Amino acid sequence: MGWIVLILTPRFPIFARLLIPVVLCGLLAVAYLYLVVSDFNNAEGSFTTLAGVVQFFADPKVVLAGWIHYLVFDLFIGCWEVRDSRRHGIHHLLVIPSLILTFLLGPIGLLTYLVIRLIQTRSLNLAYEPTPKEMNSPATDVD
Repeated sequence: MGWIVLILTPRFPIFARLLIPVVLCGLLAVAYLYLVVSDFNNAEGSFTTLAGVVQFFADPKVVLAGWIHYLVFDLFIGCWEVRDSRRHGIHHLLVIPSLILTFLLGPIGLLTYLVIRLIQTRSLNLAYEPTPKEMNSPATDVD
């Protein structure tokens, strides 16, 4: 749902700025916290070896927690891609492929966005520097 909203509503920055990254990701993070606290003690395995990770993820509740983990982080990155592209004047149609790839393949989608950003802006400086428009706008209008 969040991905469809990011792709189809580029003119409504409140989705990428507040509703999806804070509300939706926040709710998913609460579900993740519940799963970690309630079910990880019973799971066998560890994160110290690949075999331990495989054993750890043999538990369906751990798999569900892992899935939520990826959903939250990938969706948060997708929101950042939308906000950053707006800030730098990158047309939304150019960002849609990176959003789809971020949803499906996480880091490959982020890499795709960074390449698009480099081509469009000639910069990979990720430090936030307000544009002149943002400097003259009320804080609520900043993406």
